[in-house]
Amino acid sequence: MDEKTGGGSPPGLRSISYSRVVDLTHVIRPGIPLWPGDPPVEINEVAQLDTHGFYLRRFAMGEHGGTHMNAPRSFDAEGAGIDAYTPDELVVPAIVIDFRAQAATGSDTSLSPGDILAWEEQYGLVPAGSLALLNTGWQHKWEDPGAYLGLDGTGGLHFPGFGQDAAQLLVEERGVAGLGTDAAGVEPGQDDSFFANRLVLAKRGIILECLANLDRLPATGATLVIGPLRLEGGSGAPASVLALVP
Repeated sequence: MDEKTGGGSPPGLRSISYSRVVDLTHVIRPGIPLWPGDPPVEINEVAQLDTHGFYLRRFAMGEHGGTHMNAPRSFDAEGAGIDAYTPDELVVPAIVIDFRAQAATGSDTSLSPGDILAWEEQYGLVPAGSLALLNTGWQHKWEDPGAYLGLDGTGGLHFPGFGQDAAQLLVEERGVAGLGTDAAGVEPGQDDSFFANRLVLAKRGIILECLANLDRLPATGATLVIGPLRLEGGSGAPASVLALVP
């Protein structure tokens, strides 16, 4: 599809050209990987076709279950809830950093400023206002929650993520709109400070976690359309995330 501004279009009208759409969202079902202590996914039938004339289920889950977006309220009692994000904020260009080779060397590997500079040598400076996505390859562990979370014998978590220095470079020097990852969290599993989350959400930026299909995106050029559940005052919400790829 290709939407283009016409000769009589209002000045400043935006357009997006794309050849395919990639769904970056995992299907929600019982048994998906969840952060330790998060509520389980529960799905129950409440109406059946043969009895009620229609089919209906109820579901319950935590605000940070499945593919999800975090909100400032996660770490700030006075922070904005997930319902405060405007539609304009939820359509954002994205870049993808392929971190699979580094992540394969160890579950606790973190993205460094050097990795970002190496990416920029090939693709140019990370554009301000873009969402930086980290492709760790962890999406392929989704069907094995223990492996996806990297749970050890003491309950510790082990998966790759954005190192603190890398997060600062992207947010404070490159001016990205936020961070996203196919792993369980944007920080490495052993980083319990939630540094990257706090850094981004203090600016009311975007945090996306548990993404799928990042290996189907180009390094640059995709535009994300993010659809979180608009939970009033929510600390976050499950989200449908689509990528429009040129």
